[in-house]
Amino acid sequence: MSKFLNTIAACVIATATATALPLTAAPFGLGRAALPEEIAAWDVDVMPDGRGLPEGQGDVLTGEAIFTEKCAACHGDFAEGRGNWPALAGGQDTLADADPVKTVGSYWPHLSTSFDYIRRSMPYGDAGTLTADEVYAIVAYILYSNDLVAEEFTLSKDNFTAVQMPNVAGFLRDDRNTTEVPGWQVAPCMEDCKESVKVTMRALSLDVTPKDAAPATVPQETPVADVEPASEPAADPALLADGELVFRKCKACHQLGKRAKNRAGPVLNGIVGAPAGGVEGFKYSRALMAQAEDGLIWTPQTLDAFLAAPRSFMKGTKMGFSGLKSDAEIKAVIAYLNSFPAP
Repeated sequence: MSKFLNTIAACVIATATATALPLTAAPFGLGRAALPEEIAAWDVDVMPDGRGLPEGQGDVLTGEAIFTEKCAACHGDFAEGRGNWPALAGGQDTLADADPVKTVGSYWPHLSTSFDYIRRSMPYGDAGTLTADEVYAIVAYILYSNDLVAEEFTLSKDNFTAVQMPNVAGFLRDDRNTTEVPGWQVAPCMEDCKESVKVTMRALSLDVTPKDAAPATVPQETPVADVEPASEPAADPALLADGELVFRKCKACHQLGKRAKNRAGPVLNGIVGAPAGGVEGFKYSRALMAQAEDGLIWTPQTLDAFLAAPRSFMKGTKMGFSGLKSDAEIKAVIAYLNSFPAP
């Protein structure tokens, strides 16, 4: 009985409170008009032209630390993606491929989409806890991971719209409602649409039915490789094939082949047997350059140790990949890398 009385009392208090507030035009006269501060709390969307951006700023290095702590478990330290979690970096020049890599850098047309989504939905399971400065820093780091800004870059409300995304011209405004729909709204003809109907030809005379029996098996299409292999294949094709599969974990940051370019990581053509830090135009970490000056050579043995535990092998490396746990995977990917000589 006490619970019932408490419920009645709560309803009476709620009704009295509601009647003291301005009523909306709702048919049942319930609720009240939203206060400006309540609307502002929900009105957090950011538009491509910068409308809705909060005050604040964040730099790449700060964003790297925050990303490593709050985002890397799913997206990798270099935003390369892990498991079924999507990559946020890489994929440039792949949108025309059969299996394009759609990331913030390769696909998204507006930077505001990244800011808005991260601010609303991330970190996973703890959405809405990031400050404006933290969001700016994370977005700055994602831009850096896509080679769109320098390491010293600071993103803020003032320079946000100056960042041009590579695929901004890859989208068209949906105007089908005005260009196509009117053509579909013509009343269909339901009777007496033609004066007469005459059969002019039959299917057999068009030769549309094959005369020969269909083959017992349909040949499978050969997948198109993302990179061009070296002219001299390795002695073990099966090992190369395994290495190509393992290298998919690296493709978000590294490229191979004649058209390879430096991305979040350097081009890996000719890496096996090469001195560390030798790729022209790539900005290596201080940790790697220190070991390069000490004479580090990427032999199969040093690659084996590095790929097993990058951070243990090289303290302070910018490579966020946790490492390959299988000796078979390491052996296969080293063989695959070895099949791409230096140009």
